[in-house]
Amino acid sequence: MQITRRKLLFAGGAAAAFTAGMYPVLKLDAQGVAPMTSTGMKTLADKRPTLHADGIRFGAYDPHGDFTGQAGVATEHLFLPWEDVDLDSLALADAYAMERKRNVLITVEPWSWDVNWRLTSDELRRKVMRGDYDQNMQAIAARMSAMKSPLILRWGQEMEDTSGRFSWSGWNPRDYIAAYRRMVDMTRKAVPGVKVMWSPKGMDGLRAYYPGDSYADLVGLSVFGLEEYDKIEYGAPQTFTDLLRKGYGLVENFNKPVWVAELGYEGGDSYVRPWMNDVTLKQADFPKLEEVVYFNDKDVHPWPHNLGRPDWRVVRPAKV
Repeated sequence: MQITRRKLLFAGGAAAAFTAGMYPVLKLDAQGVAPMTSTGMKTLADKRPTLHADGIRFGAYDPHGDFTGQAGVATEHLFLPWEDVDLDSLALADAYAMERKRNVLITVEPWSWDVNWRLTSDELRRKVMRGDYDQNMQAIAARMSAMKSPLILRWGQEMEDTSGRFSWSGWNPRDYIAAYRRMVDMTRKAVPGVKVMWSPKGMDGLRAYYPGDSYADLVGLSVFGLEEYDKIEYGAPQTFTDLLRKGYGLVENFNKPVWVAELGYEGGDSYVRPWMNDVTLKQADFPKLEEVVYFNDKDVHPWPHNLGRPDWRVVRPAKV
């Protein structure tokens, strides 16, 4: 299908439209946070992670530009559908990252962000397997080849998830691996220095989708903490350590550097504060963990239990 002209949203493209003056904040204490008023209250005006000097590296998907001027951000994360997209945006993202000396992590999602364009899972699988979308991936790889920033490709994330969230998730592992390798091979041919990240969600069954050591320079996981969901699913709030442990345990034997490629947390202050501190803290339980990448936006999909779309964004607009 022809690639059309939907612009890619990233911090450099959005930052001009968002300024600090647009976000009234509560009066802050000496640590830069609003005083706690009562248990469960959300008084933190900014819940961005603490960047420890000797800690885990930090990156962000940041369409609002909240991390534009922040030092210590190692990676700029982009989400890119492979159709209905303006690929000229990649050059802008590259310049933005180069100016800030950041890597660029490019998540390529094999669909359109327009739900009216989307195929069923089986239709997408059949078309990918017979090469119908090769030109889409080749077009992306060609644009990547002109970029100067260090690049990481992340294709078709969370493939073991069976919730139906993504059209490429839950495929037969053999078909997924064949498709994944095909896209990696195309990209490496055009961009010889690119690193590739194989990125399951962190669920049981992920091992069947492992593409082999030569097709995974890095392993990514997804870790999101939502206080109300934790109470329903686990009976109590969970920490970053709690929610990382299972996925990390499932991938550590691949002996690859591990990233949390998508990270977010939301809840009351007493829930959020430990997450803010811990996500970049080196922990003996996770020796292969090298970087966490924050998803600084509202979730695209509603969560179970009628919890709606959590807002992971670190800057919280004051309630009027």
